[in-house]
Parts: sequence; C-alpha cells; structure tokens
Amino acid sequence: MKITIDATTCVGCGLCEQSCPECFEVQGDGIAHLKTQNCTATNLQEVADSCPVNSIKIS
Repeated sequence: MKITIDATTCVGCGLCEQSCPECFEVQGDGIAHLKTQNCTATNLQEVADSCPVNSIKIS
C-alpha cells in the first residue's frame, strides 16, 4: 500500500492528522506530510475518503 499527498491541493485542515497521527502531520508550511507509509491502527482508505479536497491517495 502506498500513501501519497498532493501538496498542491492540501488545505491543511488536519483531519488526516486527527484520524491517524501515526502517519500524518500538518507541518509549519500548512500542509499535511507523511510520517510513515505504515499504519496498523487506522483504516487509511477511510482517512483518504475523509479528506475534503481529496489530496490523499491510497494505492
């Protein structure tokens, strides 16, 4: 499974970080960044589906 974040569309709302702080972090530039590709505690597809601007892709 590969997680990608489109930095050009991310608005930094923080829903991904709230849902899975193990994988996502909104940094000082105001956009989400990946901390790791692996998450054991959260359904990453649900996190991607909750992104209001569809910046997160799971493949």
